[in-house]
Amino acid sequence: MLSRVRSASLYGIEAHPIDVEVDIAGRGLPHFYIVGLPDASVKESRDRVRAALKNTGFNFPLRPITINLAPADLKKEGSSFDLPIAIGLAAAEGLLEEGCLSGYLIMGELSLDGKVKPVKGALSVAMLARKTGAKLILPVENGPEASVVSGVTVLGASSLPEVVEHLRGAGELRTFRTNGEPPLLPVGRYDEDFLDVKGQEHAKRALEVAASGGHNALMTGPPGAGKTMLSRRLPGILPPITFEEALETTRVHSVAGLLKDGKALLDTRPFRTPHHTISDVALIGGGQFPHPGEVSLSHNGVLFLDELPEFKRSVLEVLRQPLENGEVTVSRAQASVTFPARFMLVSAMNPCPCGYLGDERHQCTCSPSAVARYRARVSGPLLDRIDIHIEVPAVAYKDLSSDHPGEGTAEIRARVMEARQRQLERFRGENIYANGQMKTRHIKKFCRLDDPAQRLMETAVQKLALSARAYTRVLKLSRTIADMDGQADIGPQHLSEAIQYRSLDRVL
Repeated sequence: MLSRVRSASLYGIEAHPIDVEVDIAGRGLPHFYIVGLPDASVKESRDRVRAALKNTGFNFPLRPITINLAPADLKKEGSSFDLPIAIGLAAAEGLLEEGCLSGYLIMGELSLDGKVKPVKGALSVAMLARKTGAKLILPVENGPEASVVSGVTVLGASSLPEVVEHLRGAGELRTFRTNGEPPLLPVGRYDEDFLDVKGQEHAKRALEVAASGGHNALMTGPPGAGKTMLSRRLPGILPPITFEEALETTRVHSVAGLLKDGKALLDTRPFRTPHHTISDVALIGGGQFPHPGEVSLSHNGVLFLDELPEFKRSVLEVLRQPLENGEVTVSRAQASVTFPARFMLVSAMNPCPCGYLGDERHQCTCSPSAVARYRARVSGPLLDRIDIHIEVPAVAYKDLSSDHPGEGTAEIRARVMEARQRQLERFRGENIYANGQMKTRHIKKFCRLDDPAQRLMETAVQKLALSARAYTRVLKLSRTIADMDGQADIGPQHLSEAIQYRSLDRVL
């Protein structure tokens, strides 16, 4: 007999419909074939399905069995086809009435005792179910995640017999519903607070500017100056994540299998800190079946690269496209996939190999050629894409021993949100939300300079030999500083502060 079950497969962060066709021949030697370009994990499902059916009291047919995953020219991976294959076998054996499977989209991994285990990408599959008008049956652990999508009936299953009984009409699965309104996100909590930072007022101001406009930043200073400490507190001063941003970010993390059990949506902005031994594929995404990399897992959040010159040159260079476009396209023989990658890049480095160049308390032991080679590990084109270069000196003893509390995260975040609100009103209908995302036409419209500011900019371009890209970065930065000051026009004072954040241009 022949049966057909609808399921889904992930390509990038998008789910595509898959028909699981099950044919059980009347005669012949027993075999179990899965066709349709399955990977190893899909082929192994025959053993999981066989054991799950037997251990839950169902008959496993000892006849020729052929499973076709259509369309047959697309690669399939993962364990989410276990449940639809088992249901298809039950239907082909006559345990389910013809037509009872229509209107359902089924996915789930099976354990050997018939339990249904959670899978990746439930949020994307729920969007596909809404598009096709199907009811979604999936593991009960994935129910909260899938129920975020309004307009789709989400049914959670914990075992294979539960699904069979539901399809027979003899039982009910747990239903996850939404009221059609976006769920209220809890206020994200961050454990790190700027109150813990002693001194470094200049660096805190620079990070506030970066957060206000969504700008990239690079901190340079000796070991122990607080570069990492400052970076870890940056997500706390960013505006709270919106529902649309949470939906986009959760999809990426769901596909990567990084969502915690029962977690419906991410309520905090991601903060990713890959080690400097990371490969370019792990950073940008890829693999035989393209998966999101760290730049995509940082979408709508912060990507922090500590010890920037220690990263391989080839790894750093792949950052150039996502920093410009806000997305990354991974092309392989099987597929070409585009992942979102709109993030703030924050990085830190020492001024020289020993780390003490310019430090009054330690003597630098590096030769000028060694310093030049060390800094050359970060290319000029990448530095051009970093708006803010911050010098973070060693903290003085009087600051370390002071009991005077500085500003906390809450106070800084309030000012950042005021500046962001001005930008949201300015860019209404433009599909951007911060000054750091402005294109050329936006810069011409919103970053006009008066005569004194024009003369100052001309001097800066000549003295610092700024490239065209660095020039536009300074304009974006000065627009953000003016927004923080509540000014509609960019003044010389705003431009001066933006220019002094290009410290590496002065050095190089």
